[in-house]
Amino acid sequence: MKYLMFVCTDPTTPSDETGEGTLGVEEWVDKYDGSGKRLIGQRTRPAEDATSVRRRKGEVLVTDGPYAESRDWIAGFDVLECADLDEAISIAAEHPMAAGGRIELRPFWDDE
Repeated sequence: MKYLMFVCTDPTTPSDETGEGTLGVEEWVDKYDGSGKRLIGQRTRPAEDATSVRRRKGEVLVTDGPYAESRDWIAGFDVLECADLDEAISIAAEHPMAAGGRIELRPFWDDE
């Protein structure tokens, strides 16, 4: 099963904060690229570079920045191929942002 893993950061949390049980980001990438569990991943530009697009009553509304006000910002993403949610949680829990930010896992729709 594929999972989209959002890597979220809180700008009020020090970026060098890691927790027990997490890996450094390069170690995490190497480990899960090597195992085939991480299919793709990339950092994203900061929230102030975002553009939100909505359509309301036939009109396209474009807003600079993220639509939702939030302390957490999506800093990157990874696509994981896991046997189940438990495995995805285990992989996400080793990411350094699990301690210094937040990891959100979303399963892909099963097309079969």
